[in-house]
Amino acid sequence: MVVVSKVRVWDLPTRLFHWSLAVCFVGLVVSGQIGDAAMVWHFRMGYAVLSLLLFRVVWGFVGGHWSRFSAFVVGPAAIWRYLQGRGTAVQSVGHNPLGALSVLGLLGFTVLQVATGLFSDDEIATTGPLAKMAPSVWVGRATYYHSTIGKYILIALVLLHIGALIFYRVRHKKKLVLAMVMGDKELAGSFKDARDDGRSRVLACVVFALCAGLVAGLVQWAG
Repeated sequence: MVVVSKVRVWDLPTRLFHWSLAVCFVGLVVSGQIGDAAMVWHFRMGYAVLSLLLFRVVWGFVGGHWSRFSAFVVGPAAIWRYLQGRGTAVQSVGHNPLGALSVLGLLGFTVLQVATGLFSDDEIATTGPLAKMAPSVWVGRATYYHSTIGKYILIALVLLHIGALIFYRVRHKKKLVLAMVMGDKELAGSFKDARDDGRSRVLACVVFALCAGLVAGLVQWAG
């Protein structure tokens, strides 16, 4: 008889990071399309995203078990075995190998998008805080990538991410969105719960405050 147990997979800080990033992504796309006065909020949300990304990097080492990079980042051999249907049970708890690639891709291209935004300059009214510190040729390349290539890559990755969630819900009956809202999954077998207590949440607040302070300091220094 298979025992089904409820496992705390996603701690509250990870869930708040995920949904905050999603909200900021929508806000950045909308404000970028509107332009003009909305660009003030575009930059503010960009700084928020940078703070969130820095937090996620740190949380990938000190956060709840299933949020740590060591719990889901695997090599090509493990990915190939998963694609062949020879994945392990533990890979179904957090991000599976394909999900891990999606997460890393989204994080990596979001970092690149934010970085190019810091150096961009539309030569009209919007200039990134670090644009004046780079050669004009690099500013031009950053601006072009940020406003065209990078934006569409991220939109495509987000749509692919949503499509994968729908696929797993319809084909495999896995409620991945609910797990990212509530934090728990019902799994066959016994697996380790992610730490998600008051101390870890306080630690997350401290880490995020330091990351946000670092971003604010960078913007202040550049200005």
